[in-house]
Amino acid sequence: MHPDPAFRPKTVDLAALLVREVGFAAIFASTPDGPRVAHAPVVLGADDRTLQFHLARGNGLTRHLDGATALAVVQGPDAYVSAGWYNEADQVPTWNYVAVEMEGIVRKLDREALVAQLDNLSAHHEGRIGANPPWTRYKMNPTIFGRMADAIIGFEMTISAWRPTVKLSQNKSDDERGRVIDRLQAQGHGALAHLMDQLAGRGEKP
Repeated sequence: MHPDPAFRPKTVDLAALLVREVGFAAIFASTPDGPRVAHAPVVLGADDRTLQFHLARGNGLTRHLDGATALAVVQGPDAYVSAGWYNEADQVPTWNYVAVEMEGIVRKLDREALVAQLDNLSAHHEGRIGANPPWTRYKMNPTIFGRMADAIIGFEMTISAWRPTVKLSQNKSDDERGRVIDRLQAQGHGALAHLMDQLAGRGEKP
């Protein structure tokens, strides 16, 4: 998390929205072999208090996660910001980005909860892509699905701390932010420019 409080959302609503929108996280934890990270699709609970994910049985983190404290990080869009884009003198380059850290204790899920997680994941993302009809596991041979489910392990993190960073030039004037938005758009960073326009805004701050 960036130490400047200007870049911290006032509520977790924005952070939760980003987690649901991105739907993919890096999961960090300590192991006897040193720190390890895994990358996985995630499902945020309706109450924003739990985060579910699954990993391959052979993943280096899998056997160490049950009961461990882990950190999940979801990354939003990011881009370099040139100091040459500012009108003000004596500025330095920086990096605008959006990221959410979630910390908590992880527990292993049973088979029923794992399958429910997989169903929730596919239903959510099939809906996002507008699949009609949406794919479901019922289109698979049950035996084949069972073998594939046996190859993964489901987990749930109880979130004890949210640490979001929304660094979108909030520490700059409205005019300077507007110039950064325009330059990022021209550089092809439309998603980041849109976030700045909507969230940091030209005169509006999260």
